[in-house]
Amino acid sequence: MSDTFTIGLVQMRMAPDREANLRTAEAGIAAAAKAGAQVVCLPELFTGYYFCQREDIALFDLAEPIPGPGEERLAKAAKAHGVVVVGSFFEKRMAGVYHNTATVHDAKGELLGIYRKMHIPDDPLFLEKFYFTPGDTGFKVFNTGPAKVGTLVCWDQWYPEAARLTALQGAEVIFYPTAIGWHPREKAEYGEAQHSAWETSMRGHAIANGTYVAAVNRVGHEVIVGEGLEFWGGSFVSDPFGRVLKRASHDREEILTVTCSRKLMEDVRRNWPFFRDRRIDAYGNIVKRVSD
Repeated sequence: MSDTFTIGLVQMRMAPDREANLRTAEAGIAAAAKAGAQVVCLPELFTGYYFCQREDIALFDLAEPIPGPGEERLAKAAKAHGVVVVGSFFEKRMAGVYHNTATVHDAKGELLGIYRKMHIPDDPLFLEKFYFTPGDTGFKVFNTGPAKVGTLVCWDQWYPEAARLTALQGAEVIFYPTAIGWHPREKAEYGEAQHSAWETSMRGHAIANGTYVAAVNRVGHEVIVGEGLEFWGGSFVSDPFGRVLKRASHDREEILTVTCSRKLMEDVRRNWPFFRDRRIDAYGNIVKRVSD
């Protein structure tokens, strides 16, 4: 096994048209592969505008099955370019049960499996609890050819438990397909701090777990209701020491490629042996809502 593997992030601007977004994603996968990426990740719910800005029963029609037409497009792209592809879909599991779901295809185009988003937010303009049933796949790691790939999704970014349980399964990189942005009226006062907290949280997961972390966001102003959301981009890759190796802009479509080193992971974990020193005998209260 090679000491290194190369990952690619496709930061996209979404169009209202599903077909246009699929073509943009396919072009991004091709560009990342040409730049040397072996594993390519797309943003959260990349096939359309971020619809969770309002509650509307008609929007459940956007959901699709897995396997299904969108998943098949990613399978073909993965096979055509010989890369692992991490995608993200609004999954229709059955009538009345829908998930926010990541897919992982290997370089032959085979669907290795899915991860259903575990933590579901309910904030202004992020009304996901209306649409998504909480995930039931547990935390997942996929043993692809290039690397052991962990998949978490957006709101999962804030939970150290999710990163830890993924890392404990051997993840060499944790991908976070993401759709996060600023409320236009809040950006001036809180925007810088919000973005910093988001990035810092995930860099902390990289440090605490001695693994690579990659977050891939969308860009652009999407209006479903009111003033809409300005998605802040800022896709990035952190190494196991928490250093940002590459970071995308806030307002442009970009392809990031980063080569990751297993030797660096080993060195960091030898010097900061957090896994060795875990007190697994003392963590029982972590499964309680509140430790009274």
